[in-house]
Amino acid sequence: MTFESMGLAPDVLMGVSDMGYTEPSPIQQKAIPLAMTGRDLIASASTGTGKTAAFLLPILHQMAGKEQGVLRVLVLTPTRELAFQIDEQALAFGYHIGVSSVAIVGGMNMNPQEDAIRSGVEIIVATPGRLMDHMKQKYCDMSTVQYLVLDEADRMFDMGFIDDVHHIVSRISKDRQTLLFSATMDDKMHKLAASILDNPATVAVDPSKPAESLIHCAFEVSHRRKAALLVQILAYARVETVIVFVKRKREADSLARQVRRMSGREADSIHSGRSQKERNAALEDFRTGACPILIATDVAARGIDVDNVTHVVHFDVPRSAEDYIHRSGRTGRAGQKGEVITFVAPDEERDLKSIEDTIGQTIRRDKMPRFNPGLDGGGDRDRDDRRGGGRGGGRSGGGRSRR
Repeated sequence: MTFESMGLAPDVLMGVSDMGYTEPSPIQQKAIPLAMTGRDLIASASTGTGKTAAFLLPILHQMAGKEQGVLRVLVLTPTRELAFQIDEQALAFGYHIGVSSVAIVGGMNMNPQEDAIRSGVEIIVATPGRLMDHMKQKYCDMSTVQYLVLDEADRMFDMGFIDDVHHIVSRISKDRQTLLFSATMDDKMHKLAASILDNPATVAVDPSKPAESLIHCAFEVSHRRKAALLVQILAYARVETVIVFVKRKREADSLARQVRRMSGREADSIHSGRSQKERNAALEDFRTGACPILIATDVAARGIDVDNVTHVVHFDVPRSAEDYIHRSGRTGRAGQKGEVITFVAPDEERDLKSIEDTIGQTIRRDKMPRFNPGLDGGGDRDRDDRRGGGRGGGRSGGGRSRR
């Protein structure tokens, strides 16, 4: 199947070509033809599989040739970074149609967002909380929305947005098309779908497994030696662009400082505690290669959509298999190879085993390699460090709007 064989409008196909898309991904092959018919849809697919194009392209196809200056599309998403990225893709894919789009997110001045809404923007990509702020004002009328998308709906629950989502949906006409995209589908997701979708079609692409293009390994290491191990791994030339995931934002800042000091390489952090300007700058430096190491929290994970990430490092074992999949999906995108490395301390072994059971995959364990004495400033070695035994030497194996 090709994008051309799907019957997409010529102006949409021009946008696809501009973006360099040549062959639809599995989720795009399944979702786009169904969504083009106007039917409601539930789509389960892991991150990095092309979900954004899977909902934007059929909506833009249906918008082609329609009157401009009317709000027709609302995309709800859990994070600011993801909202910006969807907004960018909407503008790119819809360039030849002439659509306008705006990202409505917190942490930004509301006035430019209000101006965009008043101007008659056709696509709003929003986080629920900030959209609710605008909806309290008379200028924000949702009654003309014809296409509603809930992207990463499972994360809406995780971040406590679901009540806002229900309120927003209640303000939209029931005579609409609703597309719900989620990496996982559990009972609460099925209940949400039943309450807002009408006789939906369902498609799924490996919702509970990491991408097959990924190589996985885990290093057995004590908590206090994780930073030094990370620096050793970063020393390998083939470790080019790396996202390191930690559990807490204060750890992200601290680890970024340690990496800069110990490795001499540029590193930055991204988490909810940083201003939007700082987060945007960190992501841009990461995209351009000016800063090849990004330390991120789980909250920021869904918003990082950067191609050619060579490695993902789980500095701490993720809380769940879903988080492991979401984090890991930042590398190996669009069929490219990627490596995923997990640091597992003795008290985290049980959590990693639970993840393996869920994804149906055994992650190879490597003992921690011997330290370069200069990396951690000396000090006593942990008991397991004294035994040495480094296999593998640290290598993983095996708002704006536009008219």
